[in-house]
Amino acid sequence: MDAQRTVLRDLILARGHLRLAAPVQLSSGAMSSDFVDAKAALARGTDLATACRAFVALSEELGTSFSAVGGLTMGADMFSHGIAMVADCHWFVVRKQAKGRGTNRRVEGARLEPGTEVLLVEDVVTTGGSLLEALGVVRDLGVEVRLATTLVDRGDVAAERFAAEGVRYHPLFTYADLGLDPVVPPNT
Repeated sequence: MDAQRTVLRDLILARGHLRLAAPVQLSSGAMSSDFVDAKAALARGTDLATACRAFVALSEELGTSFSAVGGLTMGADMFSHGIAMVADCHWFVVRKQAKGRGTNRRVEGARLEPGTEVLLVEDVVTTGGSLLEALGVVRDLGVEVRLATTLVDRGDVAAERFAAEGVRYHPLFTYADLGLDPVVPPNT
């Protein structure tokens, strides 16, 4: 792990990891006593910039190019904007549902057109559900998803789900990198 990722891992553990007395239910339906709050961990601008540079470095290490970055709002918002600044590319966010008025679009920000090369991002995943929802929305626009990534992957399900979709998936950190137990969602 390079120095930048080591600093980022330490930030996540110091400012974003909570060890709870009793397990809480995660959005995946799984229960865990470890809670990873990426928004709290990266609330300071310089820390968010460190994470965004790490995403760009990961993409470069994997030989992945992109011209737009985004994902499902709320987990992707900070990274969409930050990576766009670091990489000098376009950003977008995918609404959880169409607004119901105005343009009635689910994708806001960059106008994604067929062939646009996209980096999909998320903050923390257990099963990858939010990333997969964003994938479905942007695929309907004809974009080419070059890489799906997350700051932290809490389990082993997302990688399998993206492989089944034929999309390259690579998190910055896994539960093992953070010294946490994997989260196993119900019904897996």
